[in-house]
This record gives sequence, structure tokens and C-alpha cells, in this order.
Amino acid sequence: MDQREKGERFRALHEADPFLIPNPWDAGSARVLEALGFEALATTSSGFAFTLGRLDGAATLEEVVEHVRVVAPSTSLPLSVDLENGHGPDPGDAIRRVAEAGAVGGSIEDWDPEASRLYDREEAAARVAAAAAVARDLGVPFVLTGRAENHIRGNPDLDDTIARLQAYAQAGADVVYAPGLRTADEIRAVCQAVDRPVNVLALPGLSSSEVFEAGAQRISVGGALTWVAAGALAQAAEHLRDDGDFSVLSARLPLGEWLG
Repeated sequence: MDQREKGERFRALHEADPFLIPNPWDAGSARVLEALGFEALATTSSGFAFTLGRLDGAATLEEVVEHVRVVAPSTSLPLSVDLENGHGPDPGDAIRRVAEAGAVGGSIEDWDPEASRLYDREEAAARVAAAAAVARDLGVPFVLTGRAENHIRGNPDLDDTIARLQAYAQAGADVVYAPGLRTADEIRAVCQAVDRPVNVLALPGLSSSEVFEAGAQRISVGGALTWVAAGALAQAAEHLRDDGDFSVLSARLPLGEWLG
């Protein structure tokens, strides 16, 4: 499947039934998720940074682009990219570069890591507009997501979150996303207030049925699958270190089915 077909498929998913879009951290995990029947994938900034031995936010745009060059062709599924704030003053450049590497979607958030602040709403909307202008001219379908980071940056102001998402939709975002919404009522309020498909971050205490019934079009998991895998690694390694217990190495996986 070529990039145009992936882009058309990804766009069509946002006009059909609600769907789960899990977040692989490398090509192997992407292949596993494809084999398990998911319809699209999204990268995770925190999960990818972990593969580099770093915390979230510490990967460069060059490293992210190379990550996409590896993951995108490893799977026939559409791939969207977590671009954080766009990695600098020109988020459109980040959109262009990951699209050239094979992505058919990407997200731009409104958190400025250098100043440790949320961008003002107007400034953030202008950045989404710049990204949207580039996305429209790529020559292949590209789904742009505008992210409002309030709820994971210590400012759980739902009214401001909704106003930001409305501004990002008006600026050209195809999908809007406010990670950190914790209740079905919060999700419903967002979905009823915007005229774009809404992405919701999966959190313990919510189920997919609750999230979809509240109006969300898609659910992503962020770095959570990475941490499940890292947690299993650490637990097994602790048994090796403390107990000399080799039974923790007995996992048998259908690698031929997943990767063949």
C-alpha cells in the first residue's frame, strides 16, 4: 500500500465507526499491533524517547524523522506522528519532513517546552494554521491533529480546553485532542462543543465503550504500551537478579505470525 492509499484509508477511518489507534514505540511493536488487527497506528513521543534512553521531550526532530522512516514502511497501516509542539518555531517544517518519511498524520500541541508554558491560545492557533497550510499542500492526504495540553500540564480548565480546541479546528486541524480528560462527562462536553473528530487518551477508570458513547472518534494510548513492556522487562530482570529464577525467561511468542 503506497502513502496515498494509507492517507486515504486514514482519513476514511475518521468518517466511519470509532476506532482504537494504539501507539507502537518501534517497528517490531508496530508489526505486532498490525498483526493483532488494529487499523491505524500513532507514534508516541515518550515511548520513542525511551528507546533512546531519554525522557519524553528529549528526542530531536531529526531523530523523530528517522524513526518514521523506519516504522512507516514496516507496516501497511497508516501512521500518525506525535510531533510534540512541532519541534521549533516552524511546525509546518515538522509536518513536511515526517510526511516525506512516510507519515499520513501528525499532531501539534500547545505546550512550549523551552519556556515551560502553554502557548497563548491565539499563538497556538497560528501554529496549528501554519501546520495545516503545509499539510494541505503535501500532495497526499494528511490528517492533522491539534492538541490542547491543559489537563496534563496542571491547568485542568475545561472551558479553556474547549476554547482552544475550537480555535485549532478553525485554524485547520482535522482532529482535536485534549489528553488527560478523565470522565465521560468531560469527554462528552468536548465532543459536543467541537465540529471535528475527537481523539481521547485511554486512562484507567474509563472503558472504550464509555469513551465512544461520549462521542469520541478515536482512542490512543500514548506511551502506556511502552510502559507495560518496560514493566514486564524490569520485573523479569529483578527475578533474575534477586532469585536466579530462569523461569521468567519462558515466554514463547508467535513471532512468525506477527512478523512473517
